[in-house]
Amino acid sequence: MLLKELNALGSPLEQKQIESLQSLVAELNPIQQAWVSGYLAASANQTSTTTVAAAPAVSVTLTILYASQTGNAQGVATALADQAKAKGFTVRLENIASYKVKELKTETALVIVASTHGEGDPPDDALEFHKFIHSKRAPKLDKLNYAVLGLGDSSYEFFCQTAKDFDQAFAKLGAKPLVARVDCDVDYDDAAKDWQQQAISAFKPIIGDQTQSAQVVTLPSLASSNYSRVNPYQAEVIVSQRITGRDSSKVIHHVELDLAGSGLSYQAGDSLGVYFQNDPELVTQLLKALRLEATSQVTLKNNELELKAALTDKLELTQLTPKVIEAWQQLATNDQLASLLADKDALNAYIKSHQFIELVSEFNAEVTAQQLVELLRPLAPRSYSIASAQQEVDEEVHLTVALVSEQRDGQTYQGGASSYLTQRVQEGDTLGVYVEPNKHFKLPENPDTPVIMIGPGTGIAPFRAFIQQRAASGANGKNWLFFGNPEFTQDFLYQVEWQKYVKDGLINNISLAFSRDQPHKIYVQHRIKEQASELYQWLQDGAHIYICGDKNRMAKDVEQALLEVITEQGSKSLEQAQQYLDELKSNKRYQKDVY
Repeated sequence: MLLKELNALGSPLEQKQIESLQSLVAELNPIQQAWVSGYLAASANQTSTTTVAAAPAVSVTLTILYASQTGNAQGVATALADQAKAKGFTVRLENIASYKVKELKTETALVIVASTHGEGDPPDDALEFHKFIHSKRAPKLDKLNYAVLGLGDSSYEFFCQTAKDFDQAFAKLGAKPLVARVDCDVDYDDAAKDWQQQAISAFKPIIGDQTQSAQVVTLPSLASSNYSRVNPYQAEVIVSQRITGRDSSKVIHHVELDLAGSGLSYQAGDSLGVYFQNDPELVTQLLKALRLEATSQVTLKNNELELKAALTDKLELTQLTPKVIEAWQQLATNDQLASLLADKDALNAYIKSHQFIELVSEFNAEVTAQQLVELLRPLAPRSYSIASAQQEVDEEVHLTVALVSEQRDGQTYQGGASSYLTQRVQEGDTLGVYVEPNKHFKLPENPDTPVIMIGPGTGIAPFRAFIQQRAASGANGKNWLFFGNPEFTQDFLYQVEWQKYVKDGLINNISLAFSRDQPHKIYVQHRIKEQASELYQWLQDGAHIYICGDKNRMAKDVEQALLEVITEQGSKSLEQAQQYLDELKSNKRYQKDVY
């Protein structure tokens, strides 16, 4: 019997009691409702005596929310939930996007594991929760005990900013932190495990021992494969082929990897994490600059190995972080380096434009082999948008990789993973890989929905996967591709494939922008504005729009062009156009995969 039916049926309750009961239940989540039901049943079975029996102890649930962009935060939260269950906790594990914010005021024990996306932005899952917790609508939380764990990358300026935001907001609302927030870098495994143990111990007195009824109320579905970031699959390289012309200013490779027997599965829009080795020449230069022997023995995570092996396979050499520069300053005691550390803007600019070899060459210091490996952070895998649909290529996965190469002071500096994949890896070699799901960059569920894809340069990768998937599934929705690169003859990536898709009618519109093929530069944002009327009509017809590629310039220029199109074609103010775009984002009709 439903509560709303109580008015129409015989009931021992008065109308006022019925209304109070309905009001109470409306504020309770399913776990709280179940507890109240059990409590009332137990209370009804008690025999009335002159002495009132004590009420049963309240069962406190540990709510664990994860805010994840690529699945790392979800993995850490799931591991914590499993440990808590084993300790007798009743656990509610949930994606923060599906959590009802009105339930916050009823929570007693809450954990949030949050990653940070882009330049300090919350993951897409956490946008609404983040907005709510910082708004005037957020309730007082003086009865809440909480803990926050952050996942991030210290090479970015706003390291673990989302976790910091949540921690500060909860404290401001009166909640009590039971465990100090920990901000984990890309090598988060050990730090996360330590924090999980601390959290279990801290929440134990509040949760109590519920071993007999311990459960995990909500568990996310996890991939069936045993391979992951901490246990990557060793995939064989089938193909690594340059797909730009010999005279191109860009070196871009198409890479195919064999996943046969791995059990790894992916969807169009997902990414692939790739482990790599540092350039042997770079390692040799570093050893020479620091006057260290390649065969020196060092210890990493209780394992002994030679210094050269550690620098090649285990440690980050091509990305700097503030922590690494601070550690080097303690050895160098250089006034110029100290000034750099004191200037936030200058420090961030230096980190983005320099590698470790440049730091040690410019600021001399004496360092032992062990000191060196202790100040460097572990080598982190790189993430690449998958350029294939599994329905099309079966047990393979394809990537589109651009070599990162820059000239400074007469020297060439290349990216760690990109140089490995385009310059050193050979067909038949193996490398560690794992799938990074991205549910925020997915084709529409309705195959009849029109799709607009904007992907200059290697941003074309996921759209190759999109089109392969739509072709394999027989989707009828219209497809429009915007692609740009410097020159038509040198840089039209996957040209033959796109031409075939156009000929077959799978791609209805294709808008190309080759910036150097005419005196004035033409980019994808210019093509967007040129096609303003038709593009706006596609949006009005329900089209989903996707952007992939450079976040610093391209993504911003494209979004500005879209705002101009919406303003002009929709006869809207700039504010109304922004609201229109925001609604597209909220409805998952505007998705970005930018880097």
